[in-house]
Amino acid sequence: MMSVFQDSVFFGVLLSLASYSIGLALKIKTGWSLMNPLLISIVLVIVVLLITGVSYSSYNASANSISFLLTPATICLAVPLYQQRQKIIQLWLPITVSQILGSIVGLVSGVWLARLFGAADIVAVSLAAKSVTNPIALEITHSLNGIPAITAVGVIFAGLTGQILGFKLLEVLGIRSMSAQGLALGSASHALGINAAWQRGPEYAAYATLGLILNGILSAIIAPYLIPWLFM
Repeated sequence: MMSVFQDSVFFGVLLSLASYSIGLALKIKTGWSLMNPLLISIVLVIVVLLITGVSYSSYNASANSISFLLTPATICLAVPLYQQRQKIIQLWLPITVSQILGSIVGLVSGVWLARLFGAADIVAVSLAAKSVTNPIALEITHSLNGIPAITAVGVIFAGLTGQILGFKLLEVLGIRSMSAQGLALGSASHALGINAAWQRGPEYAAYATLGLILNGILSAIIAPYLIPWLFM
């Protein structure tokens, strides 16, 4: 029976969609921020894989068609960005300054938090790029001789934290500007931050997308020089 799941080309797709749908239904039903659809779907997928004995590699291969859709979905983010181009050009100086500082803070905070909890240096290095979108974060970690698996976990954690608490924290701090909120979420929580911003509107999503792009580029440039200096 288990071999049916192991060999099925549809198992990964159906499990992913069903898990996310359950998470989304719970979020709508309860209205709780902690009922995050992605977080719930991750837990459900892990539980089902453990029960059925299906390996992660088999699940990943059968769910690959969903990953394929990530490329056109990412390209679509260019639409709100283009629509807000005039406002973005007008704000080029504060955007540039905030993104440079944000990239530095994002890298340093990952190392600092790891050290605060007594983690080994290699773990601290691996968590430096936690706020960078995953493909770039993994390359940064490779260049620093860190552990990519730890980076991937850090990226997910940073994304979920921003998606669940981002807007609430910004409002508590008195940051209510649409551009500032969008940039902050995109810079700190990458794609999941964009997801949270999109729920407020395409204008928020435009700035979040810009934050993700600039933070990825700047972090890739800054990290190879800044992170080794932190361990001198």
